[in-house]
Amino acid sequence: MNTRIQKILCLAMTILLTASWTEAKGPKISEPSKVDKDYAIQGEYSGTLEADGDKMKVGVQVIAQGQAKFQAVVYKGGLPGDGWDLEKDLERINAPLQDGQVVFKAKEGTGVLKDGKMHITDTDGQALGTLDRVTRRSPTLDKKPPKDATVLFDGSSVKGWKNGRMTADKLLMEGTTSLETFQDHQLHIEFRLPYQPEDRGQGRGNSGIYVQGRYEVQMLDSFGLAGKQNECGGLYSVKDPDLNMCYPPLQWQTYDIEYTAARFDDQGKLTKNPRVTVRHNGVLIHKDVELPGNRSTTAAPSKPGKAAGPIFLQNHGCPMRYRNIWAVKTGPGAG
Repeated sequence: MNTRIQKILCLAMTILLTASWTEAKGPKISEPSKVDKDYAIQGEYSGTLEADGDKMKVGVQVIAQGQAKFQAVVYKGGLPGDGWDLEKDLERINAPLQDGQVVFKAKEGTGVLKDGKMHITDTDGQALGTLDRVTRRSPTLDKKPPKDATVLFDGSSVKGWKNGRMTADKLLMEGTTSLETFQDHQLHIEFRLPYQPEDRGQGRGNSGIYVQGRYEVQMLDSFGLAGKQNECGGLYSVKDPDLNMCYPPLQWQTYDIEYTAARFDDQGKLTKNPRVTVRHNGVLIHKDVELPGNRSTTAAPSKPGKAAGPIFLQNHGCPMRYRNIWAVKTGPGAG
């Protein structure tokens, strides 16, 4: 591609992504003890429905929209990562909380949500089954660092971080850069998105982790959304996640990242682009994806180059929390 055209396309992408950002205006709740009544309704629901002898597993994600309003997203086959058939045209139903329950009226029936259960009936009012509220846990949550790992944060201090801040309950806060730098490495991080029910888009629980300070794996409250490059799990400005595995806000989530740095010859010329594999809550969402070696992703603090780079946790104005961060150096010179 012509270099001038490539620069124009990169600039256009930057403008588009910047324009899509929405300022957060509602409450930003970072502590589970301070949530509103809607939070107990928001979440994931799963179960089996039966009609005319046929059974089908179904998952529903209920998103709090603020002011006792909700949106339900229906997944045939089960929740994402738990059987969903990857149907693209997902049904989304909006409904308010009234008289202690939320009534979602869909094309094929009605779901009445009350006391942690969603009772499903068909269009004739016949019972099809009940979905229970479930709280999923990443299989890599609380994963212990191996002996050869560099422990970046374990709740004991922030001495390994530039501008590091820690909460009273020993969680790392947003807007900080590791003092340790890396080339090829495997990284584990646990993060908790804030609860911002009245906000939308890029204003809702926004942060990101930048490997080598150059390439962002987005962190965002994307619970129930389509799963785009600027949403949770996305390689920002590069690629959508293969699956949106975002849990509801205030639940601990994990990224397990395998990163291969760019390669350069003796004259400093780029010979191989960097590559990345990402697992979100234990599910593979990017497999050996090639990253642009001639540019960093939007808002990255480090320019592309031969030098090792740090781990950067973005401050986007939302109260993020992180814990159990460690990395294992791999590739040439590791160990």
